[in-house]
Amino acid sequence: MIISVIISLGSIGAIGAIILYLVSVKFHVDEDPHIVSVTEVLPGANCGGCGFPGCSSFAIACVNAVSLDNLNCPAGGNQTMTLVANILGKEVNTKEPKIAVIKCNGVCEARPLTCHYDGAKKCAIIALLYGGETDCSYGCFGFGDCVEACTFDAIHINPETRIAEITEDRCTACGACVNACPKKIIELRKKGPKSRRIYISCVNKATEDVARKACANACTGCGECLTACEFQAISIANNVAYIDDTKCRLCRKCSSVCPTGSILEINFPPKKKTVQPDNA
Repeated sequence: MIISVIISLGSIGAIGAIILYLVSVKFHVDEDPHIVSVTEVLPGANCGGCGFPGCSSFAIACVNAVSLDNLNCPAGGNQTMTLVANILGKEVNTKEPKIAVIKCNGVCEARPLTCHYDGAKKCAIIALLYGGETDCSYGCFGFGDCVEACTFDAIHINPETRIAEITEDRCTACGACVNACPKKIIELRKKGPKSRRIYISCVNKATEDVARKACANACTGCGECLTACEFQAISIANNVAYIDDTKCRLCRKCSSVCPTGSILEINFPPKKKTVQPDNA
């Protein structure tokens, strides 16, 4: 009895294996070897910055695409895309490097704590409950959802300011931190020549009185920067200014007139002091 059962099960297993083999042979699809070659030159971070679930999906899209114009690997940059283009015999346009920026300048001195949160240290959870531990409901929570999302160790929370900070030489502009931030204070912007850039480090949409009361460094939408800009690079909407990095010429006139210091200059040399003539 036991022997017959064993023989029956073995026969069923053997027949099933044969059927699976025949089906796999009949429906086998040869993979384009270019997909393997392209995958090998990609960073392998599977960060999703390209808009696809992972590097293998991006490789398939590159192989099947007629043009690479709308495809880009932010983690690998222009060097990687050039390798992909060479493998596929296609042309690729050079993309200007971008970097993530934190649009919050609410340091502790400017944005003091007004309450204490004693719960799960997750920005996404806090965003569902209330505005945060300060009177500014737009600023950085400082609990690091963006840090967890970054696979390149390019972002961390400053323990003194409790605000997220970007490590320039590690940021690939993949956009993972942008998607992870519930306050939407992280933006991908042009890295700029010599890594120099200017942007409004605030997203507070409250009226001037409310914004200044919540944070001394808040943008109030006063329009001083708008008047100073000669390149129409600045606009104001919902009580907060915005600098278009495609129009900005990095002249720094806007930051010079900002009364709250909400316009940040990154990697610029110190401004030359104007020497007043001696009237004596």
